[in-house]
Amino acid sequence: MSNLKYVLGPMRLPFIILTPACVVLGLGTAVWTNGSVNVLHVVLAFIGAVASHVSVNAFNEYFDFKSGLDFKTQRTPFSGGSGTLPEKPELARQALATAIISLAVVCAVGVYFLSVWGLALLPLGLAGVIVVVAYTPWFAHNAILCLVAPGVGFGSLMVVGTHFVLTGEYSWIAFVASLVPFFLVSNLLLLNQFPDVEADRSVGRKNFPILIGRRASSLIYGAFLLLAFLSIVFGVVFDFLPKSCLIALVALVLAFPAMIGAYRNADDIKKLIPALGMNVLINIITPVLVEVGLFIA
Repeated sequence: MSNLKYVLGPMRLPFIILTPACVVLGLGTAVWTNGSVNVLHVVLAFIGAVASHVSVNAFNEYFDFKSGLDFKTQRTPFSGGSGTLPEKPELARQALATAIISLAVVCAVGVYFLSVWGLALLPLGLAGVIVVVAYTPWFAHNAILCLVAPGVGFGSLMVVGTHFVLTGEYSWIAFVASLVPFFLVSNLLLLNQFPDVEADRSVGRKNFPILIGRRASSLIYGAFLLLAFLSIVFGVVFDFLPKSCLIALVALVLAFPAMIGAYRNADDIKKLIPALGMNVLINIITPVLVEVGLFIA
């Protein structure tokens, strides 16, 4: 069991729960617009999405280990990686193999859906591969790309991609729904960068907490949090989403304390940890509630 823990460590399995929340959002928009979907395609969409998340996690663990960042990171329950490779350096090549094999699974699923729906899916698929491979070695060194790439991957690509592989078409409904995880997941990585400012700076990363400071970055966090919920209101007002999706606004009960906590404790990592925890819950609960609204509409 101990060996299995180290093998699975670079996958960061506890955080994979974010993926089903995003995939089911795409499933929800597909069912709401089409009424029915192919069960095999749903299963394959889940497999491809989970494999992509495992791949980006394993690539991140490998590159952070090779750069030396893992040895400098202030690890929290919600950030800083799994700590597997600093403890077991001999598993570095295995972590890289995990990343590559998982990416191969993503590509295999993508090829299948290309055979079903044609080349219209190709731009989305290529963009997904680029985000998975390029996030740690390249995007993390550009503040804007570092901010939006996670949201693009889990929001724009995963939600819209799931909708497409289940319906064969792009949809403004899926795009508007995808704005919720776009802002939330971008925020998830943004807030998780707060404990790692000094470590990230030492290896040449450039994110907003490094460039403008944690306190100023907490204002970006607050803005993105509000934009996530405004996206739901926008979708309902302009008939992209059913009124029942407004149930997701319940998550504001967590959002406001997280926003306040991030601002007040931006430079005190121990006191920031509750906000980090609430941020994770917001990322799971909000899209799930939007999904509930879609399914009961």
